[in-house]
Amino acid sequence: MFAARVIVVANEKGGSGKSTVAMHIAIALLKAGQRVATIDLDTRQQTLTHYIESRRAFAKRMARDLEVPDHFCFRSVDFPTAEDAAAGSRALSEAVDALSRSHGVVVIDTPGHDSYLMRLAHALADTLVTPLNDSFLDIDVLGTVDPETFGITGLSHYSEMVLEARRQRKLDQASIDWIVLRNRLSMLASRNQRLVGEALDELSRKLAFRCTEGLAERTIFRELFPRGLTAVDDIDDIALGTRPSLSHVTARIEMQNLLATLLLGGGQPGEWVKREQSAA
Repeated sequence: MFAARVIVVANEKGGSGKSTVAMHIAIALLKAGQRVATIDLDTRQQTLTHYIESRRAFAKRMARDLEVPDHFCFRSVDFPTAEDAAAGSRALSEAVDALSRSHGVVVIDTPGHDSYLMRLAHALADTLVTPLNDSFLDIDVLGTVDPETFGITGLSHYSEMVLEARRQRKLDQASIDWIVLRNRLSMLASRNQRLVGEALDELSRKLAFRCTEGLAERTIFRELFPRGLTAVDDIDDIALGTRPSLSHVTARIEMQNLLATLLLGGGQPGEWVKREQSAA
């Protein structure tokens, strides 16, 4: 659809680490030599926008040459009318179209709630990245779970939205590569972690997404945010204010693994996807 690859980072549940993941993907791709643009659709929180602004300010203050993506943030419309929604949708499509002519990748960060812009972003995605906290509370965004067996009993509203976006992309003879990240994994194995993993494996077969480990629960990500830094930056004790630790090295490896997963490409349609496509 567009010349650039469109990567959308999305989840209808807040607090899953979307903006952190979006920022790290953008900076890692810039370091790999890609021309990257970012779009912040979270018009209220604007976490990605603040992250990038902090990076620009820190680079200027410390006289550092830091990679910064070309960034755009959509303005807030408190009570959008149908006309507002149509105008906003046109503006997003036109923005992605314009950026794709001069950039290799466009990374879109979405709000943690349903909106017309979020739905359109899914329909524009070549790659959809869904960070998910490693708990059944967050799996509920994807599917319903049997309380006795912990097996999957149905789809949730968010999965239905992704299926609809996939149907739209199929009409354009394109597809969406969906990646679910198990974020904030505990360092210690547990029964809950195993059960969550089994439920996600079942969902991945049914919905054709690739499930991979994302970012563990590390204080390093909270420490880097005020300076606009990421785990893929070359961090020294002057930039960080303390000596880099093993946590920094491990966080960097996690992001390298995530980027490798992003570059692998999509898989085959899952059971529910095949069923929905045949019914369409």
